[in-house]
Amino acid sequence: MRIGVNKLCQASFLLPLLTTIATVCALLSSSLLADTMANKQGLNNSQQSLAAAKIPPASIKQMLGQKLMLDLRYYCPSVKPQAKGSCKTAMTTLPAELAQLIRDYDIGGIILFAENLADVEQIVRLNRDLQQAAAESKLKQPLFIAIDQEGGRVARLPRALATSFSGNMAIGATYPQQGTYFASEVGKVFAAELLPLGINVNFAPTVDVNVNPDNPVINVRAFSESPQQVAELGAAMTEAMQQQGMIAALKHFPGHGDTSVDSHFGLPLVKHDAKQIRKVDLYPYKHIFQQHSPGMVMTAHIQFPALDNSTFVAKNGEEMIKPATLSRKILHDVLRQELAYQGVIVTDALDMAGISQFFSQSEAVIQTFAAGADIALMPVKLQQPAELTALGTLLDELSQAVSKNIIPQAELTASYQRIIRLKQQYPLLPKANSISEQVQQALKALGSPEHRATELALAQAAISQVKPATANPKLLNKKQNILIIMPDQAKAAALKASLHHYSRTALKIETLSLLQQDISRAAEKIAVADVVISGFISPMQSLAEIGGMDDMANIGNVSAAYQRQKSRFEALLPQITEAKKTHVYISLRAPYDISEYGHTAEWVLATYAYNTAEDPTNMAGGNASYQALAQVLLGQINAVGQLPVTVKPSSL
Repeated sequence: MRIGVNKLCQASFLLPLLTTIATVCALLSSSLLADTMANKQGLNNSQQSLAAAKIPPASIKQMLGQKLMLDLRYYCPSVKPQAKGSCKTAMTTLPAELAQLIRDYDIGGIILFAENLADVEQIVRLNRDLQQAAAESKLKQPLFIAIDQEGGRVARLPRALATSFSGNMAIGATYPQQGTYFASEVGKVFAAELLPLGINVNFAPTVDVNVNPDNPVINVRAFSESPQQVAELGAAMTEAMQQQGMIAALKHFPGHGDTSVDSHFGLPLVKHDAKQIRKVDLYPYKHIFQQHSPGMVMTAHIQFPALDNSTFVAKNGEEMIKPATLSRKILHDVLRQELAYQGVIVTDALDMAGISQFFSQSEAVIQTFAAGADIALMPVKLQQPAELTALGTLLDELSQAVSKNIIPQAELTASYQRIIRLKQQYPLLPKANSISEQVQQALKALGSPEHRATELALAQAAISQVKPATANPKLLNKKQNILIIMPDQAKAAALKASLHHYSRTALKIETLSLLQQDISRAAEKIAVADVVISGFISPMQSLAEIGGMDDMANIGNVSAAYQRQKSRFEALLPQITEAKKTHVYISLRAPYDISEYGHTAEWVLATYAYNTAEDPTNMAGGNASYQALAQVLLGQINAVGQLPVTVKPSSL
């Protein structure tokens, strides 16, 4: 009976009668519905109140405003217009003109980036100001305030401040021994640290099944290449976050795990047939939907011709297959009907080249809403006063699309109601009444000793020994002259500091950064070393890891630096071999590079993470993967993780 009432209250075909149904559901909340929704969403009864779950009436523009999630990463208040995209002034306090936009247009959500997040008090004040602006709007609906805090390389909060963990593939490496334990623990910590700051949506977990070693954007962000493991780990993390009141967003639907193109730069094409898509890409979603109700699902800017081979004409006149973000067959027929997902669909960032290269700003939003998306993420740039009118223009064009039935009004209303229901089901506003109280709550939670202990435990459990197949390296017990070769000085400093910290004997450690100006002494350093420990990261960082499309101007510098690191590293490897030095190779990111470099070393380890905090020598915050690595190298703990992806055979 309980399930029946819950489905009745959420049934899409009853949406026109939702106000009446909401009233009935409210009457049942104390004895039935609140308990049902708490179990369904993983919330405690004390964290929600559906007794007042009446959908407020709204105009067309107000409903459309709720469907927009804005990026306020940068803002340059100068009245002198600047070139588009040139503003790099981080928005850490809310300007009056941006607050006015939120109020005037009843905006539904904001996404925050690292540039918005400096320290606890600043973050709390910014988020309270954002919510105050929303409270002063006519609808008075609280904002979704979202972040990409996946763990590993995609972590927006400062690592010295918040617990960031080693990432999804590290969790996948612990699965054979630990099952879903670390997925749950990481989800709990994310919720415990984000909610006191006023952040209520986490664009995580990533449930892409990484079956392509050349995937430039997912790779180590995936739990595994096994759909079943991805499903179980994704479900555990989703449940853990939502039990505490943090809205989870599964991504990237219908799957970004087998692409060789980064959708930040272009439009990837997945050639899987329908059977494989359902067996691999869609499997985690189906599994999780059967157990939980994720608050959100994020779309992928990827073509899936086996699901939808219909075409569109791009703004350059080229005819192309529709990407999932703009495909009604994928968002409505597959996600809504086949998989029976009733939550909120949010797009991936619409400024990514996978969309913006082919559509105008307004056309992209119109088409994704017509396809069935509920929220358009980052639909318009608002980085300087001259650009602010673009938001009103966008809403005018969206309203015209509704009047022309391009976006059917009934579907707009249904989408608005889904958004409001989700806002009513979760505690979007912090419990603290004052800024000082909220700051104290956040300070107590962020990077707490308990959370840091879990961060280190994950890093320790994840490290995988790939070579040799048995025994553990205790290379440094009697070997005192050590050379560390790392992609940059921060990583070298982090491992050096960790080795000194954990070693029970004195060690002489030299370091070599692959980015330093002069490596002419490399041969000399190799010659006097007892052990050479080298590490590399592969592939190059993606824009998702760096931040987003606003970093496009710097991607050339990142690429040049990466190529310099790679060429230098590959030049040094033969020197280590020729000098007959004991060599330990550390795959610091996606372990696929072991096929390329593993044959050069006697010992090969994988950490799946290369994160360093602002202070790489800090043993209490943000350098856990190096601490765990040092303990393994010193023989103090065993490397017990197992590769969650297939590494092609080499001369290991």
